[in-house]
Amino acid sequence: MKPIYRKIYYAIIILFLLIFLFNGIGVVFYKFIISPVSSYDNPRIVNIPKGYVLSEVADLLKGEGLIRSVKGFTFLSFLKGVVNKFKAGEYRLSPSMPPLEILDIITSGKVVLYKVTIPEGYNIREIATLLEKKGMANRERCISLAHDKEFLLLIGIDADSLEGYLFPDTYYFGRGADERTILKKMVNTFEKKIAPEFVKRAKEIGLTMHQIITLASLVEKETGKDEERRLISAVFHNRLKKGLRLECDPTVIYVLKDFDGNLRKKDLSIDSPYNTYRYLGLPPGPITNPGKASIKASLYPAESNHLYFVSKGDGGHQFSSTLKEHNRAVKRYQLK
Repeated sequence: MKPIYRKIYYAIIILFLLIFLFNGIGVVFYKFIISPVSSYDNPRIVNIPKGYVLSEVADLLKGEGLIRSVKGFTFLSFLKGVVNKFKAGEYRLSPSMPPLEILDIITSGKVVLYKVTIPEGYNIREIATLLEKKGMANRERCISLAHDKEFLLLIGIDADSLEGYLFPDTYYFGRGADERTILKKMVNTFEKKIAPEFVKRAKEIGLTMHQIITLASLVEKETGKDEERRLISAVFHNRLKKGLRLECDPTVIYVLKDFDGNLRKKDLSIDSPYNTYRYLGLPPGPITNPGKASIKASLYPAESNHLYFVSKGDGGHQFSSTLKEHNRAVKRYQLK
């Protein structure tokens, strides 16, 4: 065989070997790194604990039958540059997902979200308890953080706590989410709901927004009827203008430990700035987290000369403009 043909011959052999080699690598790469484990969609919830490193994550996914190869997944993680970017949490994953899709989900933090509705009128303690029951946060950490001055300053709240600034709404959080993230989300929602016209209106009636939120929290606790909010607000506004104590039961209840649902006469003499039976004016801060309707009612009270109201026992109230009228209403609806 002439030298020229020999060179061509060897070149062809080398070419075929390279094609075979690359095809083999391609098959391996596709089977163990690119392709999903199964074509059958069988989603499951997988929890990646905090602090898990790449090897632990890969072992977990392999054990759940979501990837074919630990080494292949590790190689893909290095290739994508996300070795140290795994985020803890619960993820909905399926064997029908390609490893690359799984990798993107667990490094971008696309955790399973759970719905939680914060009712209007819940205070910090009640919100923290609800979040813990839902498995979304630690109750004590939430309460502590809601009173942490450094955290409050960081998120722009100039108050003693986040009471009044955790907006009642429906939220979606992952289980075990960071308490800072949860509380900050609620405060951000509050800020979005407070329209510029609200701030302007507060100035027009000579109150700060903190005082408005405080007043709104009283309105929120006194009635659940939309048609009564502005009337309740009017009573409080009128009493403030006349220098009368607000005498609002919920402000006393707020500072009572282990309140059993029965407000006693001795409770009304408790020495606390929140006791509006002893101290004039608004309490130092909100006693709950009011909704937008109560905030708006506090800014725009009804035109009324009412100074008193008493529960009728059916969820509504009887409003009076004089003490004589009020005493008659108390006798009718309360002293039975």
